[in-house]
Amino acid sequence: MKKTTASQSAFFNPRIVLGFVLCSLCVLLALLGFNVNSTSSALAAVPDQGNGQPIVGASYKNDVSPALRDVAQGWPPQFKPQHEAAENPKIPNNHQDSPDTVVEDKFISELALQTPHIPGPILNFNGIRFPGVGCNCAPPDTNGSVGTTQFVQIVNEGYQVFNKTTGNSVLGPNSLASLWSGFGGACENFGFGDPTVVFDKIANRWVITQFASRNGNIPITDYCVAVSTTDDATGAYNRYGFHLSNNFIDYPKLGVWPDAYYLSINLFNSSGTAFLGPQPFAFDRAKMVAGMPATFITFPPLGSSHAPFLPSDLDGKIKPPAGAPNTYVEWPANGTYNVYHFHVNFVTPTNSTFTLFASPPAAPFTQLCPTTRACVPQLGAGGSSSLDGIGDRLMYRLAYRRFGDGHESLVGNYTVKSNNVAAVRWFELRRVTAGPVRVFQESTHQPDATSRWMGSAAMDKFGNLVIGFSASSPTIHPQIRYAGRLATDPLNTLAQGEAHLFNGAGSQLDTGNRWGDYSSMAIDPVDDSTFWYTTEYYNTNSSFNWRTRIGSFHF
Repeated sequence: MKKTTASQSAFFNPRIVLGFVLCSLCVLLALLGFNVNSTSSALAAVPDQGNGQPIVGASYKNDVSPALRDVAQGWPPQFKPQHEAAENPKIPNNHQDSPDTVVEDKFISELALQTPHIPGPILNFNGIRFPGVGCNCAPPDTNGSVGTTQFVQIVNEGYQVFNKTTGNSVLGPNSLASLWSGFGGACENFGFGDPTVVFDKIANRWVITQFASRNGNIPITDYCVAVSTTDDATGAYNRYGFHLSNNFIDYPKLGVWPDAYYLSINLFNSSGTAFLGPQPFAFDRAKMVAGMPATFITFPPLGSSHAPFLPSDLDGKIKPPAGAPNTYVEWPANGTYNVYHFHVNFVTPTNSTFTLFASPPAAPFTQLCPTTRACVPQLGAGGSSSLDGIGDRLMYRLAYRRFGDGHESLVGNYTVKSNNVAAVRWFELRRVTAGPVRVFQESTHQPDATSRWMGSAAMDKFGNLVIGFSASSPTIHPQIRYAGRLATDPLNTLAQGEAHLFNGAGSQLDTGNRWGDYSSMAIDPVDDSTFWYTTEYYNTNSSFNWRTRIGSFHF
């Protein structure tokens, strides 16, 4: 995520008081759903967050953009006067370190490392690179998704569209500001990053998001969402501006579900100095796909005693059971994967619910660098330039898949400390035909003394699982790797070993320590089995002169 001043991370905790009349008007407009080319409202502020009841808000403007292929590129972007700040405060938690009981079996992991069977890349090419000194875009927040014919990569300040068959650029790199050209307000003028791109596999649409400030400073309060009008990422987009809070919304992460686009944020107070908790949102997907004025429904943040969570993001061709709520999973700071169900009702918002559904136990672990960013070592970089491992949350995405036999799987990962290095803890939560949610498998991938972190996980239609991540140590520059398992492999193992997507030739020397802040593993919606991964690397020792890489592979 891109930072510009002090803090980040916290679930929405708005303090805007909206009068009953304005709230009713917003809901009425959404329910009427009239189709106009451009719709604005004065502020569309969030109503007062009552006692845990659903809260309704609305887009303050929506319109349809020109086709992006016809918009001026705007690259490199016009730099803002503030550079990305090094601060992104740690999220407080009460985690108690305990010995890790699920470190992958050493015999299996070392054998898999020495004689890997995981396939090499099909495509392997460079993405967007650091656009220049003064760019408010470090770390890059590299993220990407794959559609019917294209791969879209997004970073702080920019996006690029590639042909997924050849890897050739189709459009860009373009500035994210160009996507919002003519929209006005915060989304056009004060986009602050934390971008995501997902492909809505149900509607075959691209969904591009970022957060924004109202005046170019903190707090960052607005959320900007663009939904393509076709499966061509270079075409036109339905654009929406939402004012989510008067407080600092951070680390927004989006998931696609049949009934809504679901969002998680980490909320701080308006000055960015105090964590207020994680918060869920649901945006009216049907209205946004249709280009109509849209509402959102949220609940008050859970409070600072809760850890960040992620919404589930749909993979595969089999939809969830009809009417199934979206599932959120909380990082297990207190020893359990707290599983929440968000059932949204845009027709009767008061019937919406956000409830704790299950709390299956997580295996014990030691938290990675809870009080410092200088955590992951690199070749040729001193201790002050060690990298932030971000060990206080689940890493994007929380990938959902339903299989033909009816069972549902959620796969995710986070970073822990194992034998004094950063390691990827991955998990699969499983539910069988309305039964309980349980931990089906869970393991810490730490086969040697190299740190592995900043992971992203996904599962294909066969149940094979792959995790992409960064790898670094005092003897190597940060590298891009991925590891995987077949559905038939022994549980709790990445028995297919590791592959190197790209070995960086440099280390990041900036003392801000920021790396990531996330990466992206996606599944091709056509064959439902090709994995696509993108993240950052360095070509030479330098300060924030990052590059990005994109690769595809399948079993």
